[in-house]
Amino acid sequence: MLKIGLAFITIFLISGCISKEEQALMDVYLENKTYNQKLQKTEKVQLYNTDEEVTKVLVTATYLYKQKAKETKKEDEVFVVGVYVEESDIENFSEEGFSLSLDGKSAKSIQMLEETSPYLEDISFVAPWTQFYLVHFTHTSKKSFNLLFTSELYGKGTLQFAKVAKYVLNKKAF
Repeated sequence: MLKIGLAFITIFLISGCISKEEQALMDVYLENKTYNQKLQKTEKVQLYNTDEEVTKVLVTATYLYKQKAKETKKEDEVFVVGVYVEESDIENFSEEGFSLSLDGKSAKSIQMLEETSPYLEDISFVAPWTQFYLVHFTHTSKKSFNLLFTSELYGKGTLQFAKVAKYVLNKKAF
């Protein structure tokens, strides 16, 4: 009986401590909820100079997808793509020899974003030396897809995205 009583008291004390820490973590999460959700939909890829094995291009892409209970209208697939090129000031995406495709289809539009753009407010990996673009692709009904970034000088990089959590698509156990 004494052991059972001590076990209940121990569990009660531990659960009290855990709930305080859990509440603090939830408060931090809720303050930054939008940032954290966009961070989950962000991927990056680095392209290297094969001779020096040094990063020459760093590409980050955030998928701006909002899951809806019922999709009635087929909206574009929209990304905020950040491109950092070592020792280069990007003036125009296509003039630099870059291209983007979503499962083999080219972008409908690529629009350069200003540093003060509202699209960049909750995006991770925002740096002043990176040029950002708002990229629209036609709607895809696939749950997962690949965004392919191609550079004439440094090759290709693939970023994998999904409309649902990636672990839902993977049948393997953790």
